Amino acid sequence: MEFKESKIALVTGGSRGLGKDMALSLAKKGLDIILTYHSKIDEANEVVSAIESLGQKAIAVQLNVAESGSFDSFFEKISDVLKNTFGKAKFDFLINNAGVGVHESFVSTTDAQLDSMVNIHFKGAFFLTQKALLLMNDGGGIVNVSSGLTRFSFPGYAVYASMKGAMETLTKYQAKELGVRKIRVNIVAPGAIETDFGGGVVRDNEQLNQHIASVTALGRVGLPDDIGSVVAFLCTDDAKWVNAQRIEVSGGMNL
Repeated sequence: MEFKESKIALVTGGSRGLGKDMALSLAKKGLDIILTYHSKIDEANEVVSAIESLGQKAIAVQLNVAESGSFDSFFEKISDVLKNTFGKAKFDFLINNAGVGVHESFVSTTDAQLDSMVNIHFKGAFFLTQKALLLMNDGGGIVNVSSGLTRFSFPGYAVYASMKGAMETLTKYQAKELGVRKIRVNIVAPGAIETDFGGGVVRDNEQLNQHIASVTALGRVGLPDDIGSVVAFLCTDDAKWVNAQRIEVSGGMNL
């Protein structure tokens, strides 16, 4: 039996919510995982333990994606982690998942709120990916994360959805320019999911939960494990000819 060496995926915001399930789904596909967390190291270490129980290697590294000035030192840490934990010089897949939402009407959105969303969801992902390329193997892939809110509108998410729209455009440019390195770039757009995102409103507000279910073809609100498996698929050879695509994972919301 031929031994197949594990590839490595870096998942930002991998300690909770969708990122946690992405990390676990990737591990189930046989990938080793580097996951980042913002502040809750205990949650991150629990995910690391869960990945190790699946037979894969994992480590958690602190990162604030809103602070692009910290990315050089972050990747210095990643270089050390690759060498000391995985015995490698480079990793294979980057999943730009980390983020928070702002629920504010267009007319009342502040300068500070817009700057925060730009820094987290666009500038952060833009420059993190740029710098990650120095440590990425050719033939790997990048998975960006968007939102169903770029296709349909839901009052209060104008600035958040606009940043995700920017990421969808960037994904195409990345795919075009990185094709020479055989790096595939796709973007996954979840619908409404029961997580702690936005204060857990989709999960905890029964009226909202029922409304979303009523406008979703499959008749329920999404769960984290509806998303992670799609991201994991994009990081396998099964998706080797999928490139520059926006894949909405919403159960058919607002059709």
